[in-house]
Formats: sequence, C-alpha cells, structure tokens
Amino acid sequence: MEATVQGVHGNRYENLARQVSAIGAVKRGLARVLPVECPGGSAAVLALLQHHGAMRMSRLAEFMAVDMSVCSRHVAHTVEHGWVERLPDPDDRRSRILRITEAGHAMLDELDRRVTEAFARHLADWSDDDVAVLTALLARLRDSFGDCRAHHA
Repeated sequence: MEATVQGVHGNRYENLARQVSAIGAVKRGLARVLPVECPGGSAAVLALLQHHGAMRMSRLAEFMAVDMSVCSRHVAHTVEHGWVERLPDPDDRRSRILRITEAGHAMLDELDRRVTEAFARHLADWSDDDVAVLTALLARLRDSFGDCRAHHA
C-alpha cells in the first residue's frame, strides 16, 4: 500500500508539503505587521484566551503546543503590559487562572486590524471567491489534522 500511496499520490502530496512549508514566509510577513510591543507569542496568548476563555497556564501551554517555560515567558510579557491578569484558581489555591483584560481585548482589536490590512494589501488582486476558497480549504486542512491528532492521541 505504501508504494501505491507514493506512486499515485506522491507528487501532489510532495507539492502540497512544499507549499505548506512556504507558509512560513506568510507567517513571517504577518509577524512583521504586529506591534513591536506585542510579538507573536503574546498575540497567541491573547487570541487563545479570547477564543477559549480564562484558563490555567498548563492548558494554555497545551493549546500553544509549547512547554511551560516558554508559555510562562509569553504570559509574563502579556501580564507586564496589562493585557492578561492572573487570578486565584478557586479549585486550587496554588494555581492561577489567566484572563484577558480590557487592554488585552483592545490589543487584539489592533492585531486583527493590522493583519486584516496586510491581507487586503497582499491579496488585493485576488477575487472574493478565491479568498473564500482559500479560507475554506485552510479550515478543512486544519480540521483534518485536528481529527488526525484526536485519533492518534
């Protein structure tokens, strides 16, 4: 079966792998539009807290797929800037719950504005349909890997 997968599908998956690897250039381009005071790790903390709600650092580290020391540095940066607050965990006095603040929501609004403007600038010659197709296919790709992770965990 392995030979069949390589023979029949090898080229399209190899090309896909190259294109997905090249997404790094897009991510680096988007990172350049972020405010200096809010690097990518801090932006990820804010986005995850907004999307999933208040949580412990251990859960945030899982979402970010980084170890606790890396997550802790990103969180410390967001706390220093007043974008995230550490609250006592009612279930465990030794733990803290991380929650986004109003200032954090304001920074996320700024990040969204900058990223949206960057896409509008770089994709100005794309049709609305092309943007919609790309959006749908990227969501499908993400979901396929999410399903894969759940089945193999």
